[in-house]
Amino acid sequence: MSRLLPAFAASLAVVLAACTQINIKGDPEAWARSMNGDSTLRVATYNTSLYEDDTGGLIRRLEGADAGARKIASVLQRVRPDLVLLNEFDYDEAGRAADLFQHQYLEVAQPGGGDPLRYPYRYLAPVNTGVPSGLDLDRNGSAGGEGRNRGNDAWGYGLHPGQYGLLVLSKYPIDADQVRTFQLLKWSAMPGARQPRDPSTGEPWYPPQVWSQLRLSSKSHWDVPVQTPTGVVHFLVSHPTPPVFDGPEDRNGARNADEIRLWHEYLSPGDNPWLCDDRGHCGGLPANARFVIAGDLNNDPVDGDGRHEAILELLEHPRVARYATPRSEGAVEVTRKYADTGVAHRGSPAHATGDFGPKAGTMRLDYVLPSVGFAVKGSGVFWPSAAAPEAAIADGSDHHLVWVDLDAGGE
Repeated sequence: MSRLLPAFAASLAVVLAACTQINIKGDPEAWARSMNGDSTLRVATYNTSLYEDDTGGLIRRLEGADAGARKIASVLQRVRPDLVLLNEFDYDEAGRAADLFQHQYLEVAQPGGGDPLRYPYRYLAPVNTGVPSGLDLDRNGSAGGEGRNRGNDAWGYGLHPGQYGLLVLSKYPIDADQVRTFQLLKWSAMPGARQPRDPSTGEPWYPPQVWSQLRLSSKSHWDVPVQTPTGVVHFLVSHPTPPVFDGPEDRNGARNADEIRLWHEYLSPGDNPWLCDDRGHCGGLPANARFVIAGDLNNDPVDGDGRHEAILELLEHPRVARYATPRSEGAVEVTRKYADTGVAHRGSPAHATGDFGPKAGTMRLDYVLPSVGFAVKGSGVFWPSAAAPEAAIADGSDHHLVWVDLDAGGE
């Protein structure tokens, strides 16, 4: 493809910037940027709901022309992130599901999507969901069992190993040898861990022999270094457990808060000798490293059942950049729909990233949080209004893709 002259590229960018639905329709400026050496990096997170309850179920689903996966691919083709985390994408050791999604969905132009989209680099690894612990974690008198009982006693809730996994896709090389994973980190290792307690007795919910073994991460926490054209960016990704589906002891609420707190501690100064990855390397992220935190963190700053102080402390961390919260027209419409049903909503309706039904309503659960040192050039949530044509592809998941455009040149 021939290179655009600088003047023509600048003119094209001005014209494209005038489009009224740039945030919904994706990235029409990407082509011009690729031609004129623009340093913008588009980073996104998307809870895709690409999971199944049976081992290998997602593979079998993707082997057909799965309508839900086609919608997810369509959204990605529209937004065209350079670096993206997919939450709730079932893990399999051979990477067969990831292969199928790449070749049969992303690399094929989808109805309502855009041009085929190729990611030369990806990262996936085992997660705690569905992995039997051999312990009675839900205190029902037995370890394991069938259905939900089996899921409750896994290291992270899941009906088979790898359910609700993580998948990182990148247009730029991933330094796999330097990836740090925290799948095995013990919850009790965290100083001041929020150990769940029985509110009727004040005693710890988990017996000592269980608490000492319980893993902090319900899936895993990954530090994935990506070699972008403007330097290494540490992609800090996770998917903490929902702070619900428990009892008055609030064990999932406590775990969600401490899973979020792990990133706060990872960014904070100090040796942090307890913060050891799965290879035995201990300590946090160097003070001069640039990063982007991404994921479905399952915690709204003001709404829902989460311990809101955990997400607020992360948002206010000195190393996390302040920028205008991503927003969408669709979130405003749906939140308004719940106003007459009695669902309380204190946060800004435009900031919600998902619709979680008549009991919970809309909430902001999905985040892309860059480090200071980046200039944030734009952001959005792919949640078009119901009247927009793009709405036909936006319902592949109960979550919506969140994206942020970053300039590594500085603030």
